[in-house]
Amino acid sequence: QNYSIWGMNKEFISSRCLDDLECTYTSMKAFIDTKCNQSINVCAVFDNEEVGSGTKQGAASTFFYDALHRINDALNKTEEDYHRAVASSMLLSCDNAHAVHPNHTELTDVNNNTYMNEGIVVKSHAGQKYCSDAVSIAILKNYASLCNVPLQYFSNRSDKIGGSTLGNLAMAQVSMNGVDIGLPQLAMHSSYETAGTKDVDYMIDLIKEFYSHHIQQSEAGNYTID
Repeated sequence: QNYSIWGMNKEFISSRCLDDLECTYTSMKAFIDTKCNQSINVCAVFDNEEVGSGTKQGAASTFFYDALHRINDALNKTEEDYHRAVASSMLLSCDNAHAVHPNHTELTDVNNNTYMNEGIVVKSHAGQKYCSDAVSIAILKNYASLCNVPLQYFSNRSDKIGGSTLGNLAMAQVSMNGVDIGLPQLAMHSSYETAGTKDVDYMIDLIKEFYSHHIQQSEAGNYTID
């Protein structure tokens, strides 16, 4: 695959399919390099997002649900154990985000600007196209502070139709806390997309931190990270 790393300080990468091979790479690398003795880490990469997630292996299928159940059964856990584990789990839904385009700044909400090489984008949507909420964003901010990764925040302009990610689709089958994050880029879905090289390291560091800790929810509904 042809790609270029360019810029005065080699700060940009251009390639096809950065959306969403970039998040796939960073998620899988963090998954391979990290372990947690208190939790079972899962890295789920779904097929067919751009053409329809209703396929047998897509995010809207039962594939994720079935795989988690089979892990639970292999560990000789009960159905109640499965439901408790899911209820206390958290999902990072990773999918690239739109950076402010220097030639088309009018397309971006003035209060929700995101830029390449300035950190991970946290996405919210009033119409619930993203799974982020107050609880999941607060937990993510805690993780980011542990590894000194900067965060940016994105919402679509109210008069612009935005895309969606796989978080909400997957959570329709397996309900848990989730937050939508991504790496800012230009020219999404074009033949040659552009993103920031610093953000790759930011994403790997953040997901490693996420995979390294155990989230515990108390009976009162409070969350702690061990």
